[in-house]
Amino acid sequence: MIIDLQNISPTHTYSRIISLVPSITELLYNLDLENEVAGITKFCVHPAKWYKNKQRLGGTKSVKVDTVHFIKPDLIIANKEENVRDQIQELAKSYDVFVTDVNNLADALTMIKNIGILTGRKKQAFKIAGDIQIKFKKLTDLFHAKRKIKATYLIWKKPYMAIGGDTFINDMMQYCGLENIFYSRKRYPEISIDEIKETGCELIILSSEPYPFKEKHLQEIQIQIPATKIVLADGEMFSWYGSRLLEAARYFDEFYLKISG
Repeated sequence: MIIDLQNISPTHTYSRIISLVPSITELLYNLDLENEVAGITKFCVHPAKWYKNKQRLGGTKSVKVDTVHFIKPDLIIANKEENVRDQIQELAKSYDVFVTDVNNLADALTMIKNIGILTGRKKQAFKIAGDIQIKFKKLTDLFHAKRKIKATYLIWKKPYMAIGGDTFINDMMQYCGLENIFYSRKRYPEISIDEIKETGCELIILSSEPYPFKEKHLQEIQIQIPATKIVLADGEMFSWYGSRLLEAARYFDEFYLKISG
């Protein structure tokens, strides 16, 4: 069944957990759930030792259901955007499934706390969420009086795809002094280089994921828009909404210094 936290007993514990969300897999590691986590996806690359040793069951959008049945989990953790609805609903017929939905920092903090409650790690989870909140409050204070840099964040090539205003990455952009030029668009719009030119964009960010942008791609775009600053960025820092946020705050501080220098 799809879990509603209000219907879960505080004393209920799970001992065989599957995570279908890379950033949440890392969170589970930081909650000391080594023995409880039984399966992860092929994209759950952090921590490295889990990636090497835990049972992998396909991709986030191509879960190997037979492997799930082999593991016999008592809890599956999924995400509304990262996983396929039909697959999750099918799995929910046999297992408890907790579906997360994270679109901004506030959602991420709530999710971290909920995962802690669900897995019997409330104290640790609330500590992580509290530390993240403090770090991001400092970023808010730091960038409050600074001019926002007009930017776009690209996640794909052929076609180029950017970030819309209703995404987690858009929220993260605000915390490193950026104004998303495609804020009015939904989710992940297809865009062209000409559209970027027309907006007066000052900065183009090329993410390391899901498309692995490299220096050669930067040079290709730079030739077309020579006056616009273009940088490569660590996509995990902008899009992973679990305990990675502890590192993201420092990264955003340094990132702003890099792009504004």
